[in-house]
Amino acid sequence: MQRAAAVFSATIAVAACPALAQHWAYEGEAAPQNWGKLDPKFALCASGKNQSPIDLAGFIEAQLKPLALDYKAGAASIVNNGHTVQVDYAAGSTLAIDGGRFELQQFHFHSPSENRINGKAFALEGHLVHADKDGNLAVVAVMFQEGAANALLARLWEKMPAKAGDKSALPAGINAAQLLPKDRDYYRFNGSLTTPPCSEGVRWLVMKKPVTASKAQIEQFSRVVGGANNRPLQPVYARPVLK
Repeated sequence: MQRAAAVFSATIAVAACPALAQHWAYEGEAAPQNWGKLDPKFALCASGKNQSPIDLAGFIEAQLKPLALDYKAGAASIVNNGHTVQVDYAAGSTLAIDGGRFELQQFHFHSPSENRINGKAFALEGHLVHADKDGNLAVVAVMFQEGAANALLARLWEKMPAKAGDKSALPAGINAAQLLPKDRDYYRFNGSLTTPPCSEGVRWLVMKKPVTASKAQIEQFSRVVGGANNRPLQPVYARPVLK
């Protein structure tokens, strides 16, 4: 498996890599505090100094450029991979950052949120995962607070497989841009995958403004994934968090 594919698969524990998916969990002996011991390939989960998620705080003022997103309708299928619910995306939607072009591969969810903002946790967090031609990753994260029902989640959840390993086709016209707040201001930090192998060097772009999801939508997701699927907060160390 090529590096880009390997990193991408590890990010979301896709069904295409069942052996990897079986190695870790969010509770029990294979819970996050033990990830680094489960497999030598997961060593960074315990030893890394640039791990995600974090509590975003102590911000440094920076002239962050507006997010250069070019998203098209391309949600192809939705899969329950046993760790999260993931939407696979067709080629052609991009994020331009740091002089490079990152293509949207998929987006998935964690409940409760993995990252926090000034100590505040959210009911749900979406991760839009992008990769460049060399396999480098950039994640756009969006927080959901309990409130009005989310129109896009409603369309996705109608097709959400209840059984791990199952996949459903999605109707045409679903655009990931509908997940994001109208205000695209964001925080930025360098981090890692939030799942094994916890590889570092991931660009994290966290939307400042949350969107909403209804209590019923949040509960439906939690039932399907079998409870909380968030990695605990990791030390920030000397990393700057830009705003």
